[in-house]
Amino acid sequence: MDGAVVFPGGYDAVTVWDQIRVPLIVPLLRLSVFTCLVLSLMLFVERVYMAFVIILVKLLGMKPEKRYKCEPMKDDLELGNSTYPMVLIQIPMYNEREVYQLSIGAACGLSWPSDRIIIQVLDDSTDPTIKDLVELECQRWASKGINIKYEIRDNRNGYKAGALKEGMKHSYVKQCDFVAIFDADFQPEPDFLWRTIPFLVHNPDIGLVQARWKFVNSDECLMTRMQEMSLDYHFTVEQEVGSSTYAFFGFNGTAGVWRIAALNEAGGWKDRTTVEDMDLAVRASLKGWKFVYVGNLKVKNELPSTFKAYRNQQHRWSCGPANLFRKMVMEIIRNKKVTTWKKVHVIYSFFLVRKVVAHIVTFVFYCVVLPATVLVPEVTVPKWGAVYIPSVITILNAVGTPRSLHLMVFWILFENVMSLLRTKATFIGLLEAGRVNEWIVTEKLGDATKVKAATKLPKKPKLKVGERLHMLELGVGAYLFLCGCYDAAYGKNRYFIYLFAQAIAFFIAGFGYVGTFVAN
Repeated sequence: MDGAVVFPGGYDAVTVWDQIRVPLIVPLLRLSVFTCLVLSLMLFVERVYMAFVIILVKLLGMKPEKRYKCEPMKDDLELGNSTYPMVLIQIPMYNEREVYQLSIGAACGLSWPSDRIIIQVLDDSTDPTIKDLVELECQRWASKGINIKYEIRDNRNGYKAGALKEGMKHSYVKQCDFVAIFDADFQPEPDFLWRTIPFLVHNPDIGLVQARWKFVNSDECLMTRMQEMSLDYHFTVEQEVGSSTYAFFGFNGTAGVWRIAALNEAGGWKDRTTVEDMDLAVRASLKGWKFVYVGNLKVKNELPSTFKAYRNQQHRWSCGPANLFRKMVMEIIRNKKVTTWKKVHVIYSFFLVRKVVAHIVTFVFYCVVLPATVLVPEVTVPKWGAVYIPSVITILNAVGTPRSLHLMVFWILFENVMSLLRTKATFIGLLEAGRVNEWIVTEKLGDATKVKAATKLPKKPKLKVGERLHMLELGVGAYLFLCGCYDAAYGKNRYFIYLFAQAIAFFIAGFGYVGTFVAN
């Protein structure tokens, strides 16, 4: 056969394919389809269950203020400000030139008795210019009478967890009852403490109060709109369900207030994974502490504006939980303080389905196995698995951001592209390999784009070819495109419409044409 690939022994590629397809490829692909369908059903049941809980929460008005005692703090003429608990505010930062003023200013603007609050700026910056700027900003607020401490250390061991742990060692922290944590791009409203501290004061079994995130740059580009849709579901549904039914959810690492006694009993901050916040939350929960999520309390912050920054963040957020699951699953099983039902929730729902299955099935099923069935017509995927279940899951995910429902198709394609990176990171975490402990601080822009907008349009940054090309995405895009071409020519299911669209999405990401600059 002219032009055919010939293997040793005289066999061409077509002959070899025909010989191995039925005895080997077909059984393996059928097993893969069955496995993916089981995983899809797990994810489907979890999504429907959470939707059912959210409906009940809304219908029954199960707001945290009704479930827990939350009376406003009142002045005492005899005791004065001593009736108010001492609160520590921690702001960890690392070379945050663009946002350090925003976060420090917001923290210093919190409404609370001035002699009952300590603001602690934990600066791990390695750029001496930025360190000087942060220290000057702290001195400026101190001159206005704010009790603010500028703390540095001589190393970055443990990254954020190490900085927070070191911050808790200072002598003045011993007089504090609670600690609120804000990352460098977070800007709490002045009434933040008035709306969170009462939960902790009136309910001694509550260890954590978590607020919701509000994104100040969600409209910057299509990529930030996609991020908003994913994170809104997390806050609107996952956090709310965990708080309402189990009094447990993963701490988001910022915009939350901890009871210092709960933090200490759980063993304090540990840097064994890149999700030190989730690690602390799971350990505190196993000690019996309850968590409260206040969804109507929003704290402004910033989404990653570049694809590179978003990829680094998603690697950390996918690898860390999988690695923590590996480290803690037996500790959770052996725990005697929490109920079996709560253990099942943490192991199965919180970790296995949401942190492992959700990533893997999205990529393996929709970007590998389903396209492969086009090339092997003996294997079919039932319509309920290929269309109905993913459609319901997608709709349930998208309702968290009603204003972006018209972008659902783009969101599906973008999430499938990101599922490649998340799946890779999940396996790295489960196997504890390679970049398992890699920590890259997410780049923030703060008001930089607003300043540029007042002068001239920002130019696209000049990136090296190697920095823009993502070979895995390009490889998957080529695979999907070839499957689409084959389906268009010989297939019967008309998968090629999806395959071509998904291939284009992978090519766009693979060539780096997403999140490369921020439009005004």
